[in-house]
Amino acid sequence: MAFTFTDENVNEIIESGKPVVIDFWATWCGPCMALAPVIDELAEQYEGEVVIGKYNVEDESDFSTDHRIMSLPTILFFKDGKKTAIRLAGSQSKETIEEKIKELLSL
Repeated sequence: MAFTFTDENVNEIIESGKPVVIDFWATWCGPCMALAPVIDELAEQYEGEVVIGKYNVEDESDFSTDHRIMSLPTILFFKDGKKTAIRLAGSQSKETIEEKIKELLSL
């Protein structure tokens, strides 16, 4: 199951230095809802290696505003406490996200 990121916990988790993948989503976003089971699968698959989770822009807003999230779904990748250049926007396949996770782990 994917981790639930909130404005209260997201910075602390990123600052831990672990690889972090955040899926920005909303309940009204069809592609977000289609992506949800994929994010859950990847979170289970990479448990212990990467913190993979979801940030609901309907319930939270500070972190998404800080990172200029303009379209959903958007996936951001963090490592060593910093945002990386890796970013995905729009509907993505599991394979594409997995490639980016492997890229993140190799940084």
